[in-house]
Order: sequence, then C-alpha cells, then structure tokens
Amino acid sequence: MLDHVSITVGNLARAERFYDAVFAALGVPKVGRDQRWAGYGLRADAGHPGRAYVSLVVADPPPAPDRRHWAFKAPSRAAVDAFHSAGLAHGGADDGAPAVRTAYHPHYYAAFLVDPDGNRVEAVCHAAAGTPAA
Repeated sequence: MLDHVSITVGNLARAERFYDAVFAALGVPKVGRDQRWAGYGLRADAGHPGRAYVSLVVADPPPAPDRRHWAFKAPSRAAVDAFHSAGLAHGGADDGAPAVRTAYHPHYYAAFLVDPDGNRVEAVCHAAAGTPAA
C-alpha cells in the first residue's frame, strides 16, 4: 500500500545511528544522505512498482514525541530479533520484545521499539515459525 514514507527527526546523526542499525538488520540498504535527510530502501519506478522507500527528514523545530507508529516487514523471525537487538544497542528503547502476537494472527511475530525521537517502530514477520516470509 505504501510507496514511500518520510519520518521526521530532530537530530539526523542520532537518528541515522538507530536507523542504519535497524534497517541493516532487516536487509534494507541505505541509499543516500545529505545534511537534511537520509534514505533507505529503493524507490519504486515503472519497472519495480513493489519497491518501498523510507526517508529521515530533519524537522525544525524537532518533532514532539506523539507515538507515531511505523511497521517494517521483516524477512524472518531472526530478522525481527536482530532489529530489536540492533535498535536497543543504537539508542532505541524497548516497547515490546520479539514475540508471537496472536491477537493479530497466529503467526504474527513482531518487536517494538521507540526511536530516539519518540517514533514507535515495529518489525514484523507474518510467516509461520521455520518458514521465510514471502
């Protein structure tokens, strides 16, 4: 459903440390940066309509923490675990350790973090244990 998303941050260097780590854990490449933004993933185009892109954009003044929520697809449960560990090691706060959340469906495996700017981010794998995500 989403083609691209921009997440506002107050301090790009601090946000990059966090997002470089969590996106690397999910296998999402960093594709660019300058003084006001950093980009991850690949932009969609006519030949690749299924791609997705996330950018970090510096906000002035910094955004107020308001519990915005961003969920990122993970290719495996191990990637969800790696996302959570990487986020904690790079300035994020725990908001839900990796676990199956049957309230969503029997195989919904997710972890939740709060990034350094107060955004709530999630990694989710929808595949059953032992199978890769589609």
